[in-house]
Amino acid sequence: MTDRVIQIEVASPLEVFGPADVFLTQMQNMYPKLKIVARGEFLKLFGDIDEITRFENRFDLLQIHFERFGKINEEAISQIMGDDENDVVAGQPLGEDILVFGRYGKVIKAMTPNQKKMVSSSVNNELVFAIGPAGTGKTYTAVALAVRALKNKEVRKIILTRPAIEAGESLGFLPGDMKEKLDPYMQPLYDALRDMLPTQKFLSYLEDETIEIAPLAFMRGRTLSNVYAILDEAQNATEGQLKMFLTRMGKSSKFIVTGDITQIDLPRKQQSGLFQAQNILKGINGIDFIYLDGSDVVRHKLVTKIIEAYSKTED
Repeated sequence: MTDRVIQIEVASPLEVFGPADVFLTQMQNMYPKLKIVARGEFLKLFGDIDEITRFENRFDLLQIHFERFGKINEEAISQIMGDDENDVVAGQPLGEDILVFGRYGKVIKAMTPNQKKMVSSSVNNELVFAIGPAGTGKTYTAVALAVRALKNKEVRKIILTRPAIEAGESLGFLPGDMKEKLDPYMQPLYDALRDMLPTQKFLSYLEDETIEIAPLAFMRGRTLSNVYAILDEAQNATEGQLKMFLTRMGKSSKFIVTGDITQIDLPRKQQSGLFQAQNILKGINGIDFIYLDGSDVVRHKLVTKIIEAYSKTED
């Protein structure tokens, strides 16, 4: 007898197992040769390896069905998990704006015209710069694009990086090892990923480095092939640092660079590499610049007014 564990990736256990486990009972009745045990976000299967594999393949289709239609019912389980060879999820396109389905089936998609431009540009270009003020969804959209590429097996790895600009304190004087020192600074990236991936899957990806979150300096000397790489807060990278990052690009990779050129924290004598890149790289085939503004803000409505007020003083 073989046993195997399956993780529910796109929905809550209640949505998959049904009220009072009615869907789980239906699946168990359809696979009498297996023992199926539910534990939170996991299913543990006991039985013959061929039967387990058959169940796994069908359960994957069931999860795809949930991603596309947002619900599961007894009819869907009967068609997808049974012997019916008609693949009920084939040929049903996802909504054009949907990037990924996050935890518990949360729909994650481009919300504004400029975010949609980011999505379109990422399809047609290897390197995209997304420039705009805080709250416009630059980082969140970029992370969603990376997660989509990973789920679709377009890349083998996601790399998320930021220049380690200290705000008032030197990292060397902060307690803890390097990871503990950097984690608070990288928190927005962690938050976005937690929205889009089941907890155990996210932790597994971090452990085996399928997802790598590291400061920009750690990119030096590497060739990043088959990866989706995002440089966040790029306004705080010098020209040399940005050039170093961009020249890491290897085969079958996509890069997105995000930043806000109105919030540069570099010492006054240093120029922002992101600011300079607009003039140096614009017009090169395969590189695109997308600009976001107050109309793209998806936070509290006051944030839009705050951004507009500050923009007037800067003009």
